Amino acid sequence: MLVSAPASNQGKTSVTAGLARWHTRQGRRVRVFKTGPDFLDPMVLERASGAPAQQLDLWMCGEDDVRARLHAAAAEADLILIEGVMGLFDGSPSSADLAQRIGVPVLAVIDGSAMAQTFGALATGLARYREGLQVYGVAANRIGSAYHAQLLRESLPVDLRWLGALPRDPALALPERHLGLVAAGELGDIDARLDALADAWAAHADAQLPPAVEFAAAPMPVPPQNLRGHRIAVACDAAFCFLYPANLDLLRAAGAELAFFSPVAGEALPDCDAAWLPGGYPELHLDALAANAALRQGLHAHVDAGKPLLAECGGLLYCLDQLSDRDGRSAPMAGLLRGHAHLGARLAALGLQAVTLPQGELRGHTFHYAQAQIGDEAVAMSVNPNGGPSREAVYRRGRMHASFVHFYFPSNPDAAVRLFAA
Repeated sequence: MLVSAPASNQGKTSVTAGLARWHTRQGRRVRVFKTGPDFLDPMVLERASGAPAQQLDLWMCGEDDVRARLHAAAAEADLILIEGVMGLFDGSPSSADLAQRIGVPVLAVIDGSAMAQTFGALATGLARYREGLQVYGVAANRIGSAYHAQLLRESLPVDLRWLGALPRDPALALPERHLGLVAAGELGDIDARLDALADAWAAHADAQLPPAVEFAAAPMPVPPQNLRGHRIAVACDAAFCFLYPANLDLLRAAGAELAFFSPVAGEALPDCDAAWLPGGYPELHLDALAANAALRQGLHAHVDAGKPLLAECGGLLYCLDQLSDRDGRSAPMAGLLRGHAHLGARLAALGLQAVTLPQGELRGHTFHYAQAQIGDEAVAMSVNPNGGPSREAVYRRGRMHASFVHFYFPSNPDAAVRLFAA
Protein backbone atom coordinates (compact mmCIF):
# COMPACT_ATOMS: atom_id res chain seq x y z
CA MET A 1 0.00 0.00 0.00
CA LEU A 2 1.02 3.59 -0.59
CA VAL A 3 0.30 5.63 2.55
CA SER A 4 -0.72 9.17 1.67
CA ALA A 5 -2.81 12.04 3.03
CA PRO A 6 -4.61 15.27 2.05
CA ALA A 7 -1.56 17.33 3.13
CA SER A 8 1.70 17.28 5.05
CA ASN A 9 1.64 16.86 8.84
CA GLN A 10 -1.37 14.56 8.80
CA GLY A 11 0.53 11.63 10.30
CA LYS A 12 1.80 9.60 7.32
CA THR A 13 5.13 8.69 8.93
CA SER A 14 3.53 7.72 12.26
CA VAL A 15 0.94 5.51 10.56
CA THR A 16 3.49 3.94 8.21
CA ALA A 17 5.91 3.27 11.07
CA GLY A 18 3.14 1.91 13.30
CA LEU A 19 1.91 -0.36 10.53
CA ALA A 20 5.41 -1.59 9.76
CA ARG A 21 6.21 -2.39 13.40
CA TRP A 22 2.76 -3.99 13.96
CA HIS A 23 3.11 -6.35 11.01
CA THR A 24 6.77 -7.07 11.79
CA ARG A 25 5.85 -8.14 15.32
CA GLN A 26 3.37 -10.59 13.80
CA GLY A 27 6.19 -12.28 11.92
CA ARG A 28 5.68 -10.68 8.52
CA ARG A 29 8.61 -9.54 6.44
CA VAL A 30 8.02 -5.83 5.79
CA ARG A 31 9.82 -3.53 3.37
CA VAL A 32 9.16 0.21 3.47
CA PHE A 33 9.90 2.83 0.83
CA LYS A 34 9.64 6.62 0.89
CA THR A 35 8.22 8.61 -2.02
CA GLY A 36 10.53 11.38 -3.16
CA PRO A 37 13.73 12.73 -1.65
CA ASP A 38 13.96 12.35 2.11
CA PHE A 39 16.55 11.18 4.63
CA LEU A 40 14.88 11.51 8.03
CA ASP A 41 11.59 9.64 7.57
CA PRO A 42 13.42 6.61 6.10
CA MET A 43 15.61 6.39 9.22
CA VAL A 44 12.47 5.90 11.34
CA LEU A 45 10.91 3.54 8.80
CA GLU A 46 14.06 1.43 8.66
CA ARG A 47 14.00 1.05 12.44
CA ALA A 48 10.29 0.18 12.36
CA SER A 49 10.62 -2.52 9.69
CA GLY A 50 14.12 -3.84 10.31
CA ALA A 51 15.18 -3.29 6.68
CA PRO A 52 16.65 -0.27 4.82
CA ALA A 53 14.02 2.17 3.55
CA GLN A 54 14.82 3.34 0.03
CA GLN A 55 13.50 6.06 -2.26
CA LEU A 56 10.90 5.80 -5.03
CA ASP A 57 10.55 8.84 -7.29
CA LEU A 58 9.52 8.73 -10.94
CA TRP A 59 11.73 11.72 -11.82
CA MET A 60 14.69 11.67 -9.43
CA CYS A 61 15.12 7.89 -9.46
CA GLY A 62 13.48 7.11 -12.81
CA GLU A 63 10.75 4.57 -13.47
CA ASP A 64 13.19 1.75 -14.26
CA ASP A 65 14.90 2.20 -10.89
CA VAL A 66 11.53 2.32 -9.10
CA ARG A 67 10.34 -0.90 -10.71
CA ALA A 68 13.63 -2.70 -10.11
CA ARG A 69 13.60 -1.89 -6.40
CA LEU A 70 9.96 -2.91 -5.97
CA HIS A 71 10.53 -6.19 -7.83
CA ALA A 72 13.56 -6.97 -5.65
CA ALA A 73 11.61 -6.14 -2.46
CA ALA A 74 8.63 -8.24 -3.52
CA ALA A 75 10.90 -11.27 -3.80
CA GLU A 76 11.70 -11.12 -0.08
CA ALA A 77 8.76 -9.35 1.61
CA ASP A 78 5.22 -10.22 2.67
CA LEU A 79 4.17 -6.57 2.80
CA ILE A 80 5.47 -3.47 1.02
CA LEU A 81 4.54 -0.06 2.43
CA ILE A 82 5.33 3.16 0.55
CA GLU A 83 5.09 6.42 2.45
CA GLY A 84 3.92 9.24 0.22
CA VAL A 85 5.14 12.83 0.14
CA MET A 86 3.12 15.99 0.92
CA GLY A 87 -0.55 15.58 -0.09
CA LEU A 88 -1.72 12.75 -2.33
CA PHE A 89 -1.94 14.90 -5.48
CA ASP A 90 0.74 17.48 -4.63
CA GLY A 91 3.84 17.90 -6.77
CA SER A 92 4.89 16.60 -10.14
CA PRO A 93 5.27 13.67 -10.06
CA SER A 94 2.91 13.20 -7.11
CA SER A 95 2.27 10.28 -4.81
CA ALA A 96 -0.90 9.61 -6.82
CA ASP A 97 1.16 9.50 -10.02
CA LEU A 98 3.44 6.89 -8.46
CA ALA A 99 0.55 4.79 -7.14
CA GLN A 100 -1.14 4.70 -10.54
CA ARG A 101 2.04 4.09 -12.52
CA ILE A 102 3.06 1.05 -10.45
CA GLY A 103 -0.47 -0.14 -9.71
CA VAL A 104 -0.58 -0.06 -5.91
CA PRO A 105 -3.61 0.76 -3.71
CA VAL A 106 -3.63 3.83 -1.47
CA LEU A 107 -4.22 4.13 2.26
CA ALA A 108 -5.37 7.70 2.99
CA VAL A 109 -4.37 9.06 6.42
CA ILE A 110 -6.57 11.94 7.59
CA ASP A 111 -6.11 14.02 10.73
CA GLY A 112 -9.53 13.61 12.33
CA SER A 113 -8.82 15.68 15.44
CA ALA A 114 -11.18 18.53 14.56
CA MET A 115 -13.93 16.78 12.61
CA ALA A 116 -16.58 14.09 12.70
CA GLN A 117 -18.75 13.25 9.65
CA THR A 118 -16.75 15.58 7.42
CA PHE A 119 -14.05 12.93 7.67
CA GLY A 120 -16.07 10.79 5.25
CA ALA A 121 -16.54 13.68 2.84
CA LEU A 122 -12.81 14.36 2.72
CA ALA A 123 -12.04 10.66 2.24
CA THR A 124 -14.61 10.45 -0.55
CA GLY A 125 -13.05 13.43 -2.29
CA LEU A 126 -9.60 11.87 -2.22
CA ALA A 127 -10.97 8.60 -3.58
CA ARG A 128 -13.03 10.16 -6.39
CA TYR A 129 -10.77 13.01 -7.47
CA ARG A 130 -8.84 11.06 -10.09
CA GLU A 131 -10.20 8.28 -12.25
CA GLY A 132 -8.15 5.10 -12.10
CA LEU A 133 -6.61 5.75 -8.69
CA GLN A 134 -7.41 2.96 -6.23
CA VAL A 135 -7.94 4.26 -2.70
CA TYR A 136 -8.32 1.03 -0.76
CA GLY A 137 -8.99 2.41 2.68
CA VAL A 138 -8.69 5.21 5.20
CA ALA A 139 -7.00 5.67 8.58
CA ALA A 140 -7.61 8.40 11.12
CA ASN A 141 -4.89 10.17 13.08
CA ARG A 142 -5.21 12.05 16.38
CA ILE A 143 -8.59 10.62 17.43
CA GLY A 144 -9.90 11.73 20.80
CA SER A 145 -11.66 8.55 21.95
CA ALA A 146 -13.15 5.25 20.86
CA TYR A 147 -16.46 7.04 20.25
CA HIS A 148 -14.69 9.62 18.08
CA ALA A 149 -13.19 6.78 16.05
CA GLN A 150 -16.65 5.26 15.67
CA LEU A 151 -18.06 8.53 14.29
CA LEU A 152 -15.24 8.78 11.77
CA ARG A 153 -15.57 5.15 10.73
CA GLU A 154 -19.33 5.40 10.24
CA SER A 155 -18.91 8.48 8.03
CA LEU A 156 -17.10 6.48 5.31
CA PRO A 157 -18.89 5.25 2.18
CA VAL A 158 -19.26 1.49 1.90
CA ASP A 159 -16.52 1.14 -0.72
CA LEU A 160 -13.82 2.67 1.51
CA ARG A 161 -12.43 0.42 4.23
CA TRP A 162 -11.64 1.64 7.72
CA LEU A 163 -8.06 0.44 8.26
CA GLY A 164 -7.19 1.88 11.65
CA ALA A 165 -6.47 4.90 13.81
CA LEU A 166 -3.94 6.49 16.13
CA PRO A 167 -4.94 8.53 19.21
CA ARG A 168 -4.15 12.15 19.95
CA ASP A 169 -1.33 11.48 22.40
CA PRO A 170 1.85 13.58 22.74
CA ALA A 171 3.69 10.45 23.90
CA LEU A 172 3.25 8.98 20.40
CA ALA A 173 4.63 12.02 18.56
CA LEU A 174 7.94 11.69 16.74
CA PRO A 175 10.21 14.65 17.73
CA GLU A 176 10.96 17.26 15.05
CA ARG A 177 13.37 20.11 14.35
CA HIS A 178 14.38 22.09 11.26
CA LEU A 179 14.55 19.84 8.17
CA GLY A 180 12.03 17.38 9.68
CA LEU A 181 12.08 14.55 12.19
CA VAL A 182 14.92 14.11 14.63
CA ALA A 183 17.17 11.37 13.25
CA ALA A 184 16.19 7.95 14.60
CA GLY A 185 19.72 7.24 15.79
CA GLU A 186 19.56 10.24 18.14
CA LEU A 187 16.47 8.94 19.96
CA GLY A 188 17.42 6.54 22.71
CA ASP A 189 13.79 5.48 23.10
CA ILE A 190 13.00 5.06 19.40
CA ASP A 191 12.06 1.37 19.71
CA ALA A 192 9.77 2.09 22.65
CA ARG A 193 8.09 4.83 20.62
CA LEU A 194 7.61 2.49 17.66
CA ASP A 195 6.21 -0.26 19.87
CA ALA A 196 3.80 2.28 21.38
CA LEU A 197 2.66 3.28 17.90
CA ALA A 198 2.10 -0.38 17.00
CA ASP A 199 0.15 -0.98 20.22
CA ALA A 200 -2.02 2.07 19.59
CA TRP A 201 -2.62 1.00 15.99
CA ALA A 202 -3.69 -2.49 17.12
CA ALA A 203 -6.60 -1.04 19.12
CA HIS A 204 -8.48 0.05 15.98
CA ALA A 205 -6.79 -1.91 13.19
CA ASP A 206 -8.36 -3.86 10.36
CA ALA A 207 -6.01 -6.78 9.81
CA GLN A 208 -7.17 -7.47 6.26
CA LEU A 209 -4.69 -6.40 3.60
CA PRO A 210 -5.55 -5.43 0.02
CA PRO A 211 -5.09 -7.98 -2.78
CA ALA A 212 -1.49 -8.78 -3.66
CA VAL A 213 0.26 -6.73 -6.35
CA GLU A 214 2.51 -8.38 -8.91
CA PHE A 215 5.63 -6.53 -10.03
CA ALA A 216 7.15 -7.49 -13.37
CA ALA A 217 10.79 -8.54 -13.50
CA ALA A 218 13.05 -5.49 -13.67
CA PRO A 219 16.78 -6.09 -13.17
CA MET A 220 18.88 -3.50 -11.38
CA PRO A 221 21.41 -1.88 -13.75
CA VAL A 222 25.03 -2.83 -13.06
CA PRO A 223 27.29 0.23 -12.66
CA PRO A 224 30.69 0.39 -14.36
CA GLN A 225 33.39 -1.34 -12.32
CA ASN A 226 35.68 1.72 -12.30
CA LEU A 227 36.05 1.76 -8.51
CA ARG A 228 37.64 -1.67 -8.07
CA GLY A 229 40.51 -1.37 -5.60
CA HIS A 230 39.35 2.11 -4.56
CA ARG A 231 38.71 3.07 -0.95
CA ILE A 232 36.14 5.84 -0.41
CA ALA A 233 36.09 7.57 2.99
CA VAL A 234 32.49 8.46 3.96
CA ALA A 235 31.74 10.84 6.83
CA CYS A 236 28.94 9.25 8.84
CA ASP A 237 27.75 10.54 12.21
CA ALA A 238 25.24 12.97 13.72
CA ALA A 239 26.65 15.85 11.62
CA PHE A 240 26.85 13.93 8.33
CA CYS A 241 23.97 11.46 8.26
CA PHE A 242 22.06 12.11 5.01
CA LEU A 243 22.99 9.00 3.04
CA TYR A 244 20.73 7.21 0.57
CA PRO A 245 21.19 3.43 0.96
CA ALA A 246 20.98 3.18 -2.84
CA ASN A 247 24.02 5.48 -3.16
CA LEU A 248 26.08 3.30 -0.86
CA ASP A 249 24.94 0.15 -2.68
CA LEU A 250 25.93 1.63 -6.03
CA LEU A 251 29.45 2.51 -4.90
CA ARG A 252 29.92 -0.99 -3.51
CA ALA A 253 28.52 -2.51 -6.72
CA ALA A 254 31.10 -0.45 -8.67
CA GLY A 255 33.84 -2.17 -6.66
CA ALA A 256 34.56 0.44 -3.98
CA GLU A 257 35.44 -0.28 -0.37
CA LEU A 258 33.65 2.20 1.92
CA ALA A 259 35.48 3.43 5.02
CA PHE A 260 33.11 5.23 7.40
CA PHE A 261 34.47 7.75 9.89
CA SER A 262 33.12 10.30 12.38
CA PRO A 263 34.30 13.92 12.18
CA VAL A 264 32.28 14.73 15.32
CA ALA A 265 34.16 12.06 17.28
CA GLY A 266 37.45 13.68 16.25
CA GLU A 267 38.43 11.04 13.70
CA ALA A 268 40.84 12.02 10.95
CA LEU A 269 40.34 11.29 7.26
CA PRO A 270 41.06 7.57 6.70
CA ASP A 271 43.57 6.49 4.11
CA CYS A 272 41.51 6.67 0.91
CA ASP A 273 41.40 7.26 -2.82
CA ALA A 274 38.26 9.45 -2.66
CA ALA A 275 36.09 11.03 0.03
CA TRP A 276 32.46 11.97 0.55
CA LEU A 277 31.03 14.52 2.99
CA PRO A 278 27.24 14.04 2.83
CA GLY A 279 24.58 16.33 4.23
CA GLY A 280 23.40 16.51 7.80
CA TYR A 281 23.61 18.92 10.71
CA PRO A 282 27.11 20.43 10.98
CA GLU A 283 25.54 23.53 12.55
CA LEU A 284 24.60 21.46 15.61
CA HIS A 285 28.19 20.29 16.14
CA LEU A 286 30.26 23.43 15.60
CA ASP A 287 32.66 22.96 18.50
CA ALA A 288 33.46 19.32 17.73
CA LEU A 289 34.04 20.02 14.04
CA ALA A 290 36.14 23.12 14.72
CA ALA A 291 38.33 21.10 17.11
CA ASN A 292 39.09 18.39 14.53
CA ALA A 293 42.33 19.83 13.15
CA ALA A 294 43.51 16.45 11.86
CA LEU A 295 40.52 16.16 9.55
CA ARG A 296 41.01 19.68 8.18
CA GLN A 297 44.65 18.95 7.43
CA GLY A 298 43.80 15.59 5.90
CA LEU A 299 41.14 17.04 3.61
CA HIS A 300 43.45 19.83 2.41
CA ALA A 301 46.17 17.30 1.61
CA HIS A 302 43.60 15.08 -0.09
CA VAL A 303 42.29 17.86 -2.36
CA ASP A 304 45.78 19.26 -3.04
CA ALA A 305 46.83 15.76 -4.17
CA GLY A 306 44.10 15.84 -6.83
CA LYS A 307 41.95 13.17 -5.18
CA PRO A 308 38.13 13.23 -5.59
CA LEU A 309 35.96 14.74 -2.85
CA LEU A 310 32.17 15.17 -2.99
CA ALA A 311 30.63 17.59 -0.47
CA GLU A 312 26.83 17.78 -0.35
CA CYS A 313 24.81 20.42 1.54
CA GLY A 314 26.07 19.96 5.12
CA GLY A 315 29.33 18.77 3.59
CA LEU A 316 29.50 22.02 1.61
CA LEU A 317 28.90 24.03 4.80
CA TYR A 318 31.78 22.22 6.48
CA CYS A 319 34.06 23.02 3.53
CA LEU A 320 33.61 26.79 4.06
CA ASP A 321 35.82 29.05 6.19
CA GLN A 322 33.13 29.76 8.79
CA LEU A 323 29.68 28.46 9.81
CA SER A 324 27.15 30.08 12.17
CA ASP A 325 24.18 28.41 13.81
CA ARG A 326 20.72 29.90 14.34
CA ASP A 327 21.82 31.63 17.53
CA GLY A 328 24.69 33.41 15.79
CA ARG A 329 27.45 31.24 17.25
CA SER A 330 30.27 30.85 14.73
CA ALA A 331 33.14 28.44 14.36
CA PRO A 332 35.89 27.88 11.79
CA MET A 333 35.33 25.00 9.41
CA ALA A 334 37.63 23.22 6.93
CA GLY A 335 38.44 26.23 4.72
CA LEU A 336 38.40 24.33 1.44
CA LEU A 337 36.14 26.98 -0.10
CA ARG A 338 36.27 30.73 0.49
CA GLY A 339 33.15 31.88 2.27
CA HIS A 340 30.85 31.57 5.23
CA ALA A 341 27.27 30.54 5.94
CA HIS A 342 24.64 30.96 8.63
CA LEU A 343 21.44 29.12 9.48
CA GLY A 344 18.36 31.22 8.84
CA ALA A 345 14.89 30.99 10.37
CA ARG A 346 13.25 30.52 6.97
CA LEU A 347 13.67 27.84 4.34
CA ALA A 348 16.29 28.93 1.81
CA ALA A 349 15.75 26.31 -0.92
CA LEU A 350 13.54 23.32 -1.64
CA GLY A 351 12.92 21.17 -4.69
CA LEU A 352 14.11 18.54 -7.13
CA GLN A 353 17.33 19.41 -8.97
CA ALA A 354 19.30 18.28 -12.02
CA VAL A 355 22.95 19.18 -12.51
CA THR A 356 24.96 18.74 -15.70
CA LEU A 357 28.62 18.07 -14.91
CA PRO A 358 31.46 16.99 -17.20
CA GLN A 359 30.81 13.49 -15.84
CA GLY A 360 27.15 13.63 -16.96
CA GLU A 361 23.77 14.73 -15.57
CA LEU A 362 22.92 13.75 -12.00
CA ARG A 363 19.54 14.23 -10.37
CA GLY A 364 18.72 14.90 -6.76
CA HIS A 365 17.17 17.56 -4.56
CA THR A 366 17.88 20.56 -2.33
CA PHE A 367 16.40 21.36 1.08
CA HIS A 368 18.17 23.71 3.50
CA TYR A 369 17.90 26.73 5.78
CA ALA A 370 21.49 27.85 5.31
CA GLN A 371 22.41 31.10 3.58
CA ALA A 372 25.92 30.99 2.15
CA GLN A 373 28.26 33.64 0.76
CA ILE A 374 30.91 31.86 -1.29
CA GLY A 375 33.80 33.63 -2.98
CA ASP A 376 34.70 30.83 -5.41
CA GLU A 377 33.22 30.85 -8.89
CA ALA A 378 30.47 28.31 -9.68
CA VAL A 379 31.24 25.85 -12.46
CA ALA A 380 27.64 24.70 -12.95
CA MET A 381 24.09 25.53 -11.87
CA SER A 382 21.29 23.11 -11.13
CA VAL A 383 17.82 23.38 -12.64
CA ASN A 384 14.44 22.56 -11.14
CA PRO A 385 12.39 20.28 -13.44
CA ASN A 386 9.15 21.92 -12.32
CA GLY A 387 10.34 25.46 -12.95
CA GLY A 388 10.66 26.24 -9.24
CA PRO A 389 12.88 29.09 -8.02
CA SER A 390 15.49 26.96 -6.22
CA ARG A 391 18.74 26.61 -8.16
CA GLU A 392 22.06 25.59 -6.69
CA ALA A 393 25.64 26.34 -7.68
CA VAL A 394 28.30 23.67 -7.97
CA TYR A 395 31.83 24.63 -6.92
CA ARG A 396 34.96 22.80 -7.99
CA ARG A 397 38.49 22.86 -6.67
CA GLY A 398 40.67 20.27 -8.37
CA ARG A 399 38.69 17.04 -8.04
CA MET A 400 36.50 18.43 -5.25
CA HIS A 401 32.84 19.08 -6.12
CA ALA A 402 30.70 20.93 -3.57
CA SER A 403 27.03 21.91 -3.77
CA PHE A 404 23.83 22.15 -1.74
CA VAL A 405 22.37 19.42 -3.98
CA HIS A 406 21.95 15.92 -2.56
CA PHE A 407 22.61 13.59 -5.49
CA TYR A 408 20.82 10.30 -6.13
CA PHE A 409 23.63 8.26 -7.69
CA PRO A 410 21.46 5.64 -9.50
CA SER A 411 19.96 8.48 -11.59
CA ASN A 412 23.19 8.20 -13.62
CA PRO A 413 25.47 5.42 -12.33
CA ASP A 414 28.23 6.20 -14.82
CA ALA A 415 28.39 9.90 -13.82
CA ALA A 416 28.33 9.05 -10.11
CA VAL A 417 31.16 6.54 -10.44
CA ARG A 418 33.23 9.02 -12.44
CA LEU A 419 32.92 11.60 -9.63
CA PHE A 420 34.83 9.24 -7.34
CA ALA A 421 37.14 7.51 -9.83
CA ALA A 422 40.85 8.30 -10.01
